Amino acid sequence: MKIEPGNYVIANLHSPREKIFGIADEISAAGIFIRGIDLSYFDDWCAAIAAGEPYLPMTDQFVPMWRVEKVTRDEASDSSPSLSELCEQRTGKPPAMH
Repeated sequence: MKIEPGNYVIANLHSPREKIFGIADEISAAGIFIRGIDLSYFDDWCAAIAAGEPYLPMTDQFVPMWRVEKVTRDEASDSSPSLSELCEQRTGKPPAMH
């Protein structure tokens, strides 16, 4: 299945190495537009939202294609929920609403 705008995705990047969890807006030969957060911030982000504390919101970003190693759809497996499902379980709202 093709990744479509509005899908939750995980983008693996290099130079510098980072992973972004977020919502794909557009993917082209030039790069990817994504509204997201650094994946290393995910647990703290969910905890802050659930506790009603200040948090860094998802931001709109453009990542040039030369930095993109891969982009995967955020999907659950047989043994674990997707990140978007985890966020909704922990905060009561889907990630797009934060």
